[in-house]
Amino acid sequence: MTFVLLFCASLLTCLGQLAQKLTVERWGTGFPGVRRGWRCLWLWVGLACLGAGLALWLLVLQRLDVGLAYPMLALNVVLITLIGRYAFDEPVDARHWLGVALILLGVTLLGRQA
Repeated sequence: MTFVLLFCASLLTCLGQLAQKLTVERWGTGFPGVRRGWRCLWLWVGLACLGAGLALWLLVLQRLDVGLAYPMLALNVVLITLIGRYAFDEPVDARHWLGVALILLGVTLLGRQA
């Protein structure tokens, strides 16, 4: 159950980052001003996802040692790389994919430790 909470916290954090990206894309080249900026739905979605992710993260920290839990958040790098590549068509070079593979290996090794 703890690892499900950890995965959900990671996923919510990544969704919050995605919503932030969509927010700034809607804003265009510059900050639209406070009033208009706060009216962007994606900004509120991002804040809600990040807040929910934080709440789940606190539950995870109640159940796991921080030395084990925190490195597991490296899954965020993997998820954000995949979102950037396939949702936003951002370039990802071979060295970056190698880093993603190493992160997955490290998370797998840590997961077996628990």
